[in-house]
Amino acid sequence: MRHGTGGALLDVARVRGLFPGLSDGFVHADGPAGSLVPESVLRAVSQAMRVPIANRGGVFPSSARAEQLVAGARSAVADLVGGTPKGVVLGPNMTTLTYSMARTLAKTWRPGDEIVVSRLDHDANIRPWVQLAEEAGLLVKWAEVDIESGELPEWQYDELLTDRTRLVAVTMASNAIGTRPDVRAIADRAHAVGALVYVDGVHAAPHGLIDFTATGADFLALSAYKWCGPHVGALVADPALLETLSPDKLVPASDRVPDRFETGTATFELYAGVAAAVDHLAALAPDATGTRRERLQTSMSAVVRYEGLLFDRLDRALRSMRHVQVLGSPLYRTPTLSFTVSRMTPRAVARELSRRTICAWDGDYYARELFDALGVNEQGGAVRLGILHYNTMEEVDHMVESIAALA
Repeated sequence: MRHGTGGALLDVARVRGLFPGLSDGFVHADGPAGSLVPESVLRAVSQAMRVPIANRGGVFPSSARAEQLVAGARSAVADLVGGTPKGVVLGPNMTTLTYSMARTLAKTWRPGDEIVVSRLDHDANIRPWVQLAEEAGLLVKWAEVDIESGELPEWQYDELLTDRTRLVAVTMASNAIGTRPDVRAIADRAHAVGALVYVDGVHAAPHGLIDFTATGADFLALSAYKWCGPHVGALVADPALLETLSPDKLVPASDRVPDRFETGTATFELYAGVAAAVDHLAALAPDATGTRRERLQTSMSAVVRYEGLLFDRLDRALRSMRHVQVLGSPLYRTPTLSFTVSRMTPRAVARELSRRTICAWDGDYYARELFDALGVNEQGGAVRLGILHYNTMEEVDHMVESIAALA
């Protein structure tokens, strides 16, 4: 079945054939917590481990292979977001990279300086900054979420920002309710007072092509396992900005950018999977041509249209059910929603959905501040469903029927 209106189409049957994990018979609606992995990524990691790989810096072939894997991953991430390979820092995960960058940036901050975080964010883009502020005597200010709509109004930053603001941390998309705030409007306000902008792009990346420059971000954090890759994190920045920063590192380790931000021996074999995952995304629309960035533009446009069709059906159906409350109603969003069911705990709902062969997450999914603000954490949080490019309308119908049966 092909889906799309204008532009490239998504051949969903072909796409599903790329994922061996879909053979388990479950509806995998837990993509916001981590996507399934296509055969091409599995094969890339396996092949990388079948040949000798040494550490970097040697004059022999197995060392050169390590260099090639690092370069390949940097280039792939740069193509994915419109960055430059020399500005791509690789690491074990987004959280670790954020903690590390927080410590690095704090070296030039002074007591009384200010940081702005948002209630919309995943805790990985809140807690590292809040904990750092406690240690360094910085003032933390909070951007609040409209609890009815789930929006993060950008106008409030006019009141939050001052000439003492050093950093604004904000998400590109909520991993809980899908809200896409106006990151560029927030970034422009932050830059006007000389602050840096650290953007969490983890949840946004699988659902549309990111233009790093257009976001206005100084730092963009990503996680490959959210877009069909292995467990690898990436942090994208302008190399010129990275040159001004001095992270903690071992004395013999390279002082080059971006290498000096990467501690310890890399997971080279997983880097092969990062490149393969980006290639997978670029090939989702069979008629995509040109450079990898151009193919990504075509394929991800098809993904946006396809996921939108499925999500519109899911969202409308759940909002029509009297026993279901969908949290928030943001105007711009990813195909992700959270909901509660009358007289049932989120864990009970998730268990019942699992019994009906549906994978759905429950709890707060690390969106603790958001769910505290929405008042649902006292009841165990909510239940989350997320659409990815391998889901189908038939799966959406199964989800809808299963949730309707909980009345």
